Amino acid sequence: MHPAGLLLLLLLVDRAEALAEPQLCYILDGILFLYGLVLTLLYCRLKIQVRKAAAPTSSFEKSEGIYTGLNTQNQETYETLKHEKPSQ
Repeated sequence: MHPAGLLLLLLLVDRAEALAEPQLCYILDGILFLYGLVLTLLYCRLKIQVRKAAAPTSSFEKSEGIYTGLNTQNQETYETLKHEKPSQ
């Protein structure tokens, strides 16, 4: 539909149908509220399940989990720079 035709149709309508039946709006608002509440509860439940699954089970895994695979015994932390005096 063209924008001009839509504008003409809106000007010809005396009042919106939703205002004629406010009970319908209240029912739809209640459904929307329950829908939002259910989605929020499901989202929170999912976040809690993900956190429980990601948590390490033992204290050893808790302390060593981050550093697994790192080995600093063969690596020097700093490298010594050899500074030579320029000859004059």
